[in-house]
Amino acid sequence: MHDLQLTDMANGAADLVRTIMAEIRPKLIEAAVSGDRGERRNARHAGNFLSRHDLWMHSRYRELLTPLLRRFVYASEEAEPQVIGDDPDPDLCVLVDPLDTSELAVRGLNGYTHLMIYSRSLARPVVAVVGDIFHHVQLYVAARDGTGSDRAVLTTADGQVHPLRSPQPRRLSDALITNFLMRPTERFVPLAKQTRLIEALGAADDAGQARGRLGVDFGSIGLCHVAAGFTDAMIEFAKGFAVWDLAPGQYVLAAAGGVVVGLDGRELPLDFGFDSLDGIAAAMTQRRKFIATGTLDLAEALVDRLEH
Repeated sequence: MHDLQLTDMANGAADLVRTIMAEIRPKLIEAAVSGDRGERRNARHAGNFLSRHDLWMHSRYRELLTPLLRRFVYASEEAEPQVIGDDPDPDLCVLVDPLDTSELAVRGLNGYTHLMIYSRSLARPVVAVVGDIFHHVQLYVAARDGTGSDRAVLTTADGQVHPLRSPQPRRLSDALITNFLMRPTERFVPLAKQTRLIEALGAADDAGQARGRLGVDFGSIGLCHVAAGFTDAMIEFAKGFAVWDLAPGQYVLAAAGGVVVGLDGRELPLDFGFDSLDGIAAAMTQRRKFIATGTLDLAEALVDRLEH
């Protein structure tokens, strides 16, 4: 990725995520084919699936990040924020979701991992890496370069690197809209009640074709798919995403030229309130509803159609 002038920190973070994915992949495949999924009681997030693999990745990230960054706040989904190194108030905060969609990962279906490095002095992210454990497109990376510009790329398993630029405009009636709709009563039923949105997606074009589509996506990876142009928008209006699910993908999409707005249409900031340890801990308890799109026009069309 050096050809695209990403920072040394971004390249180091990308290499770290690729290493961890290579280490966890055979463990997850073994869990899937053996049926031993290693489920653990989740004391921090009641109702969420937790496995020994989530906990292993939590510890492995901390181990590999320490020599890379030396001084930072480690803010993982699986534990309280922890100061690493000899600075009691370091500038960098590393937000990690070690294993997103772990309930599917231990079945060998879908598994993702998120890392974001945030500068507290700049009040914004400077690096984000979202890894796809099982698919050929492996990494989505965003970083603030030496000129202060944000850049985003994706990389494949065979090392090809593709810059991510502003996604193409798309009308709502032609769009592929995704949502985390897996939980039947908590997510799917509210989506099924969005009749104005469903009618807009089902509207026929001049040729009589109905081209709008609904699809399922997950955490930060869903926003990365929008950034790459694989999908056109992701919506979350029911429960809201926790910061570790939203923030890394939000930064990748912003660096690629896309937009993330609240349900009121106002753009969500990249300042996540990590100004202190208390602020970091508070941010980890909040959830945000959002519309993530390639273009502002599509975001505005979705704001107009969503009922909330």
